[in-house]
Amino acid sequence: MQSPLSEPHALQGGFDDAPVQSATAFRAIMTAMARPGVSQDLIGATAPAPLSVAAACVILTLCDPETGLYLAPGYDSEAVQDWVRFHTGAQLVGAAACDFALGDWQALMPLSQYAVGDAEYPDRSATLIVESKAANDGMAVALRGPGIKTVQPFHLPEIAGFQQNGTIFPLGLDFFFSCGSQLAALPRTTKVSLPCM
Repeated sequence: MQSPLSEPHALQGGFDDAPVQSATAFRAIMTAMARPGVSQDLIGATAPAPLSVAAACVILTLCDPETGLYLAPGYDSEAVQDWVRFHTGAQLVGAAACDFALGDWQALMPLSQYAVGDAEYPDRSATLIVESKAANDGMAVALRGPGIKTVQPFHLPEIAGFQQNGTIFPLGLDFFFSCGSQLAALPRTTKVSLPCM
């Protein structure tokens, strides 16, 4: 019987020039975190459907055998599992134990199931990679905080969960939003409100 990791879909879709492409992707990911709500372009990885190029680049760049990755329903397929294991060696875990979680917004719910860190180690929290079909899906919001000069317009699937997340700083979740090759970030330091009309 053929091993799952020898299937063609698991072997394909990684970085062709891993040192260069992972460094480029890492810079784009860190820029996204430093400039909340501003999209960055990521290219070079192609994972099995339904993963976007941007989400695949994040996984290739930030996940390794020490990383716990939760695949939400709709993303927890054999093809995606094989691809993640082959290219990163990441451990596929449940939501409560993950470092990163991947899926669309509804499949990732509820936010209360993820680790938010503790007083001694606030960095021991989860980062959610939220996939969407369109960059402007959801409700228009205003982002304020570090990395934003005044106000950054953005679209989020809701507002309450992000506002609640902001109340427990320095604990809390961090978020990436991926759509095609575009990636934006919402770190826990960012304040979310409705835009002023």
